[in-house]
Amino acid sequence: MAENGAMASNFVQNAIEEDLRNGKYTEGIHTRFPPEPNGYLHVGHAKSICLNFGLAEKNAGLCNLRFDDTNPTKEDVEYVDSIQEDIRWLGFSWGDRKFYASDYFEKLYEFAVQLIEKGLAYVDDLSADEIRAYRGTLTEPGRESPCRNRSKEESLELFRRMREGEFEDGAHVLRAKIDMASPNINMRDPVIYRIAHTKHHRTGDAWCIYPMYDFAHPLSDAIEGITHSVCTLEFEAHRPFYDWLLESLGFDVNTRPRQIEFARLELTNTITSKRKLRQLVEEGHVRGWDDPRMPTISGLRRRGYTPASIRDFCERIGVAKSNSLVDVAMLEHCVREDLNEHADRVMAVLRPLKVVLTNYPEGKTEYLQADNNPMHGGTRFVPFSREIFIEQEDFMEEAPKKFFRLKPGGEVRLKHAYIIKCEEVIKDETGRVCELHCSIDPDSKTGGATANRKIKGTIHWVDAKQALNAEVRLYDYLLTTDENGNLPEDFIASLNPDSLIVLKDAKVEPSLKWTAAGTHYQFLRDGYFVVDPDTTPEHLVFNRVVGLRDSWSKEQKKG
Repeated sequence: MAENGAMASNFVQNAIEEDLRNGKYTEGIHTRFPPEPNGYLHVGHAKSICLNFGLAEKNAGLCNLRFDDTNPTKEDVEYVDSIQEDIRWLGFSWGDRKFYASDYFEKLYEFAVQLIEKGLAYVDDLSADEIRAYRGTLTEPGRESPCRNRSKEESLELFRRMREGEFEDGAHVLRAKIDMASPNINMRDPVIYRIAHTKHHRTGDAWCIYPMYDFAHPLSDAIEGITHSVCTLEFEAHRPFYDWLLESLGFDVNTRPRQIEFARLELTNTITSKRKLRQLVEEGHVRGWDDPRMPTISGLRRRGYTPASIRDFCERIGVAKSNSLVDVAMLEHCVREDLNEHADRVMAVLRPLKVVLTNYPEGKTEYLQADNNPMHGGTRFVPFSREIFIEQEDFMEEAPKKFFRLKPGGEVRLKHAYIIKCEEVIKDETGRVCELHCSIDPDSKTGGATANRKIKGTIHWVDAKQALNAEVRLYDYLLTTDENGNLPEDFIASLNPDSLIVLKDAKVEPSLKWTAAGTHYQFLRDGYFVVDPDTTPEHLVFNRVVGLRDSWSKEQKKG
């Protein structure tokens, strides 16, 4: 990360510095994050949040939060609340600068009236399909609407009546009057107001006409004194209209907002389309917007990703001018690095196999010292008695030569404890191994005479008598891709049936009984886990955040 968490230099920052050298924006730099409250934010929005707030911080400026709530048919207070929670969680603050496009509905209406009076807008009677047909194609110019030369007076009167609610949805629209032959289709008289008899989550029934996003956005920027309107590449073709609108309404070129586009974030194995994410939620393919398999910020938070790791990831990928696909393993690497430093180590057995230590005294319990985290120190005590649990995969009855865990007649060291030797294998009536009888070397724990005896394998364990039952949720990618990393067009068909595996009978050491939701741990040899909000002292629930294997770092070292 850059010093103090500020955004490192990039082409957007370079443009800001150039503007300042040229004497523009003498009042200071002012950015904004402008989400539409029609869904939960995802990891792509995290990049935009970090960029906009980071640019403001780097330039000693301000960053607004503004909800572009111009489409009441898809908006909800739930989304407004979730967006604010996500931004705060990422570590950013808008202070007292929270705004809504709906704050400006009256001003936006007045701006539209000014355009009509200037002969730069007109009310059109064509239907949406007719407007689309008249617009032309990339190779053919559009055709003028029969209403294009309607008088200013008639358009003003119709626009007033549209506001008064005299017409049904779709009966009229207001269009900017620019150039139907423009090579940029966005300049072929775009619609700037439409009729929608829909209740708005903030203004109620006060309005039945609503501005289009391309009209409301630049004017909201200008009203708030935004200097640099940073948005993703799909808005590049809309920039000419952004500039035309501000120029037509007389905003000074030295103080009005400047739109700059950057490449949006695209991750492998990841959907960053709000429409598709909404489909996953509404069709029940996931448990909700905060399902840990979802790339939403709330989903990443519940999965156990940390704000610092996401900010670090956004810093590392940088700000580009062209779209590219980023390996999701890089994000996982950032999470792993953060948790490696901050997460305490504990022992948990996900698929338990009982071990009876036949030469250990019955009824005895001792407490062995264990390290919490090699990065910042600290120790705890873990109970040890005659019966313990180990991982099923740490025993193999017919083991290959290089299997250095437990096998019949073989020895292994228990982490923080003794060396044990497998003496007998107990099976149930189906032939499944259900219990091991082992002996301990009583002098092999720390400080003992044989503590330094060389044993190739070390495994983790938990005390059977005091272990806590836990539910462990193992998450994998929600989507599967082809050999080239591409998703099929029907993304529902690519849903991974093994994206969630729930282990109901895991065992964890007793120190975790009163752990709080959101606390991170490294389960030794298994990966990094977080306590899920579903947890209670009687029912512990852990989500696997990431495994220990770092494929991205390995590939970087190869390169």
